[in-house]
Amino acid sequence: MHLVIFGCGFSGTAIAKAFMAEGFRVSGTTRSEEKAAALRAEGIEAFVFDGETLDATLIDAMRSATHLVQSIAPREAGDPLLKLAGERIETLMPELSWIGYLSTVGVYGDHKGEWVSEETPCVPVSGRSKERLEAEAAWIAIGERIGIPAAVLRLSGIYGPGRNAFVNLARGTARRLIKKDQVFNRIRVEDIGASAWFLAEHKLGGIYNVTDDRPGPPQDVIVEAARLMDVEPPPEQAFETAELTPMARSFYGENKRVSNAKLKAAGFTFAFPTYPQSLAQLLQNERWRG
Repeated sequence: MHLVIFGCGFSGTAIAKAFMAEGFRVSGTTRSEEKAAALRAEGIEAFVFDGETLDATLIDAMRSATHLVQSIAPREAGDPLLKLAGERIETLMPELSWIGYLSTVGVYGDHKGEWVSEETPCVPVSGRSKERLEAEAAWIAIGERIGIPAAVLRLSGIYGPGRNAFVNLARGTARRLIKKDQVFNRIRVEDIGASAWFLAEHKLGGIYNVTDDRPGPPQDVIVEAARLMDVEPPPEQAFETAELTPMARSFYGENKRVSNAKLKAAGFTFAFPTYPQSLAQLLQNERWRG
């Protein structure tokens, strides 16, 4: 069995490890030779992919793929893999039996803090979320066309070893921004890997929210991490007065609680269902540094 991951970054590498633990050969793409070398050190066959062309060695690897995960964000011109291979995917990947597409809960848009599920109509706010929604529909349509399951994994805020509140506290970059009634969901990166494997193993397609059980205010995560580290949390700062990048500010324009009930009903069990439990595990195992 052979998994090819387009965009083998933080989430993609977690997926690669989950599949390799089940005996899969895994190939992944990245944007630089330096990153490719890091993937090879993890046991992943790595290819440099610029989003513009599929070279002969990558095409050769694709021919034996039984599973595909597409993690590269769409651009203004759309999903780069769809553009290059969408219409001939069955020719390029004749052994393909399952597709996974990594999307975002951002496609739901703003729901004023209310709960949303996979059945909730999407009203994306940002251009990038609109592009994601279009790519979701295209990958599901490809699955239907060639007769294999295509799963869309809508991910919430991703964290894990090397990328978490402890790291930000240690660097002095953590901020405790306060915006009234704002909540976010989160997902531990290892649960992304495990959920992708679960969906592939059970040949499941369709849309699934991959998110934790405990949406909450972002400042609460910083306070909990500081408590666990036995350090003082940064002072509270009003969101309205904070200097933020346009992208960071746009995240606060969407407020919702995302349900994972569908994925759990399918039989998946989260290893890290809440951020307090997950943060405690990261600190206890000294894994937070990555």
